Amino acid sequence: MLITIGKVVKPFGVKGEMKIEPMTDFPERFTGLTRVYLVSPTGKEIAWEVKSVRYAGGVPFLLFSGYDSPEKAKEINGWFIKVPEEEAVPLPEGTYYWFELIGMEVVSDTGEKLGTIVDVFETGSNDVYVLKQDGKETYIPATREVIRLVDKKAKRMTIHVPDGLLD
Repeated sequence: MLITIGKVVKPFGVKGEMKIEPMTDFPERFTGLTRVYLVSPTGKEIAWEVKSVRYAGGVPFLLFSGYDSPEKAKEINGWFIKVPEEEAVPLPEGTYYWFELIGMEVVSDTGEKLGTIVDVFETGSNDVYVLKQDGKETYIPATREVIRLVDKKAKRMTIHVPDGLLD
């Protein structure tokens, strides 16, 4: 599985460097990249060599092999930069990437099957997991009071269901 870490914004300079919009909590993760997957907005996917990475004002600029002019670099404007899941930056214990949560089965702490996580979004105070069962969506706050256990290997989440949550 590939995960998105950025998006090609526009060519910069005469060498074909590309300004990148980071789509990661770790914008420094571009340092040391040598190979990525470029994915077009239509889904075309190609493995590609990264010749150089530099930062200016905290913004990454990448030079891709074969895209050595602004005209050539324009061909990949709007493409996404992806890496294999196993190259994701390790997270601290008890934190998860959204892609790890989507598709997880959710059960209550009493053992009742509640549905599947289909989406995640941010709010000001915490993330919210979108639980879907029988066509109905329920928003689950990602708080310590509600989320009891996340088992990535089993793709299963156990939650405490407070009064009114599933109404």
